[in-house]
Amino acid sequence: MYRSNTCGELRISDVGKTVTLAGWVQRSRKLGGMTFIDLRDRYGITQLVVEADAPAELVETATGLGREFVIQVKGEVVERSSKNSRIPTGDIEIRVETINILNKSLTPPFTIEDQSDGGEDIRAQYRYLDLRRGPLKRALELRHRLAHEIRNYLDSKGFLEIETPYLIKSTPEGARDFVVPSRMNPGQFYALPQSPQTFKQLLMVAGYDRYFQIVRCFRDEDLRADRQPEFTQIDCEMSFVEQEDVLNTFEGMMRTLFKNVLNVDIPNPMPRMSWYDAMDNYGSDKPDVRFGMTIHEITTLAQGHGFGVFDSVPYVGAIAVPGAAAYTRKQTDELTEWVKRPQVGAKGLVYIKLNEDGSIKSSVDKFFSEEDLKAIATATEAKTGDLVLVLCGQKRKTQTQLGVLRLEMGQRLGLRDPKVFAPLWIVDFPLLEWSEEDGRFYAMHHPFTAPKPEHLDWFYSNKKEDLERVCANAYDFVLNGNELGGGSIRIHEAAMQERMFEVLGISKEEAEYKFGFIINAFKFGAPPHGGLAFGFDRTCALFGGQETIRDYIAFPKNNQGRDVMIDAPSKIDDVQMEELCLASTVKENA
Repeated sequence: MYRSNTCGELRISDVGKTVTLAGWVQRSRKLGGMTFIDLRDRYGITQLVVEADAPAELVETATGLGREFVIQVKGEVVERSSKNSRIPTGDIEIRVETINILNKSLTPPFTIEDQSDGGEDIRAQYRYLDLRRGPLKRALELRHRLAHEIRNYLDSKGFLEIETPYLIKSTPEGARDFVVPSRMNPGQFYALPQSPQTFKQLLMVAGYDRYFQIVRCFRDEDLRADRQPEFTQIDCEMSFVEQEDVLNTFEGMMRTLFKNVLNVDIPNPMPRMSWYDAMDNYGSDKPDVRFGMTIHEITTLAQGHGFGVFDSVPYVGAIAVPGAAAYTRKQTDELTEWVKRPQVGAKGLVYIKLNEDGSIKSSVDKFFSEEDLKAIATATEAKTGDLVLVLCGQKRKTQTQLGVLRLEMGQRLGLRDPKVFAPLWIVDFPLLEWSEEDGRFYAMHHPFTAPKPEHLDWFYSNKKEDLERVCANAYDFVLNGNELGGGSIRIHEAAMQERMFEVLGISKEEAEYKFGFIINAFKFGAPPHGGLAFGFDRTCALFGGQETIRDYIAFPKNNQGRDVMIDAPSKIDDVQMEELCLASTVKENA
């Protein structure tokens, strides 16, 4: 063995032992005639000391060590005279007797420290070095711990872990598929799964009534901090269940994860909120309920005062920002420009200040009396010292803009503490979304989501207004403004599934081509079933108190979908192109 102990293991009780350690040189420094070396491995850091009176060869070897050299040392555990309370091994050090250099290292392009001097791009290029840093090590340890707890919990509830294929049929009904050419079937392509949705439903038809998988999924879509082209889901399905059974099972899983991993107790039962209430009050179907500042409709109070901006729109809404009446003109101007950014999309912003001296100041004073402004303030539950912010326009669009503004103000005021957790279920989603541009309905979730049983008359109606009223038998698990998971009770009858395709404008021929296998399966005794999938990467990040998922994935892609470490995607040679019956239409740069 190269080591008898790890670099995070030894304590004061080990003083007097002779041990062998192996790892990477974190740093080396000389003090007087002594050389101190911090040796690091996955488990921690141990300080080594080479005494001034050590053999000359040992001193020379120690002096020549560079950062990230891989070494093996043997020596005695001794008590440190100057202890370091910041690390678990800080009470001891190793008095080195021998050093064996296992491998030298080039000088790394950035410091391998918790707070590195390397930018994101250079650290991505040398990801294998970045992974040596403490924050990423702790992130991947957390990921492992969560996966372990999930498997234990689901196993205890009778779930089987079953793998589903990665090479499947392309059925684009949402994000773009990644496609894979088939050499053995020229001109034909596999797709990588956006989720195992149809396969887990087929497993229910097959009688495997409790399935799960921690599974890789693939979507060819634009990226951001919390999105990757390949990501991991906790994918689950259950037979002979209704919505309540699914919610209770996975509330239990989340309570177990919070308790066993973070030692945090979350509400039992968890709060539930309808999609309509979430949109009306928070402007989002994934509301952050760690703080108030809810949206209030003030249309009737705002209109009829001669202010054309309000009078010409169907909806006026507002939020009351606590303690922000002290905002200066410069700050309110900056906020006005902020809401005009494309990410928000508002045309302007109206404010009302409830000053500490009892006065009220507004950007629309010439149209509204003090009594009018007080009535608006009362309607938004604003108090003295608060700042009321008002947007207007089409109802859902304006509510969404107010929701984004609400989150921004919550962030600025420090109300979004990552160590505070506020989970809830969002239920009663619309089943369908109407696209004015395309003149057709789209599924709010996916085309296998069942309508609420009490809304079946509307579902089978041919009236657009009836179809718009249908709620889905669906649910999302939301945590701190993030959708962590979502699912539904599925359609399990062939006739209902065919009706759904009809409503979505999918012809019988297209439905048969894309989904014939599952429609046929439903004709062979499909049980009632439902399930959900949690975003595993995002769950890891939120448990770790972070917004970005990248640190919780060992080898992530950048915002352009590239792995800059291995330089992928890349071209393939002409022989491969010919074998796959492919031709490139991309013109080479002159």
